[in-house]
This record gives sequence, structure tokens and C-alpha cells, in this order.
Amino acid sequence: MDTAATGLTFRDATDADVDALVTLIESAYRGDSSRTGWTTEADILDGQRTDTEGVLAVIKSAESRLLTVERDGSVVACCQLEHRGDHAYFGMFAVSPALQGGGLGKVIIAEAERHARETWGAAEMHMTVISVRDDLIAWYERRGYSRTGRMTPFPYGDERFGIPQRDDLQFELLVKPLA
Repeated sequence: MDTAATGLTFRDATDADVDALVTLIESAYRGDSSRTGWTTEADILDGQRTDTEGVLAVIKSAESRLLTVERDGSVVACCQLEHRGDHAYFGMFAVSPALQGGGLGKVIIAEAERHARETWGAAEMHMTVISVRDDLIAWYERRGYSRTGRMTPFPYGDERFGIPQRDDLQFELLVKPLA
């Protein structure tokens, strides 16, 4: 058995999880705590990554679920899955910085893909990644995701998504067939 998967519990987030999930997501991407792991965006974005309202919106949406991952009763990771017709959207992915690099992310993304395929019949998984995050995009490519070259603008001026430290940020669509 994959040791990264040992002792994990997967479940849907509830309202009671919101504070823990916001803290987890922020710790994985923003501020000095995020530098413990490799997914940090602290060099390209200040400010918040998400907030209570954003996490609650995913939990409450009929077409989404916020997959919450626990080990020994503590929330250690999460990801958003959203049913979008023939495909699913994968987002809000966070692994505790102290646990990054040990294979936990691979286990979680595989479970998310399984759920999208088996529960919703999704033919593909879609996600958007900040295009300058070469290391992160390479990690997804090793998991079977392909760059599409389809870009959407970063929401400059909307501090709910962070405060950009550079002027060339945009999101690239990555896609993986789930067949």
C-alpha cells in the first residue's frame, strides 16, 4: 500500500470545516508558512488565496463538492470538484506544507479523478493554473495533464484572489482525459 495513503479519510466538507480549510489553503499558498512546502505563491502574490465566503460557496453549491482529507482527525488536504457537464473542474487544491513532497498530492488527485469519472461520468478533468508556475504545471503534466495554451486573465484589482507582485499573471487551462 502507498504509505502516503495510510490513515487517510476522504469526505465532503461541511460548514464546520470552513475555518480549518481556509487556514489550510492559506498556509499552502501564502505567507512565510507556505515556503515550507513547494506550492507557495508567496513570491508572485500577497494577500489572501481564499476566504470564508469562497470556501462556503463551494460547499453549498449543488454542482460542487469540497473533498476534505483527514489524517488522525486533522484536516491535511482538500480539493474542489465541480461537475460541468462532460467534464469536471479541479481547484482549490491544498496540501499542508509540512506534508508536501511525500506523495499525498498524487493520492488526492487520483481520488478526485476517480470520483469525477465514476460519480459524474466525466470524460475529462479541467483545471486552471497560473501560467508562470512552471514547477506546478510540470507536476500536473507528470500526472497526465496537458497544457492547452488557452489563457484567461488574472483578476487584477480583485483582492479576493490576492495582490499580484507582477504584471504578467494569467491562468492556463490544463486538461486530462479520464477514460
